[in-house]
Amino acid sequence: MGLGHSEETHQRLVEKVPQCTGREMTEWFKLMNDGPSFLRFNDRVRWLSSEYALAHGHATAIVHEYDLVKAHRRMG
Repeated sequence: MGLGHSEETHQRLVEKVPQCTGREMTEWFKLMNDGPSFLRFNDRVRWLSSEYALAHGHATAIVHEYDLVKAHRRMG
């Protein structure tokens, strides 16, 4: 499925993740690396939401940003 909102909205959500969740994005990325290896975007969003009681929008922003960072590392 992927993002259901604009890239601008995504960036605003990413900026608010530390304040709203109490964890920095790097901490969320580590949890994603160490967590179950779901391939589907929505499965990873559901896992974060249920495992860490995150709002759907924050979980979506974390997974999308994680994917962007991973793709950038592969290309760069």
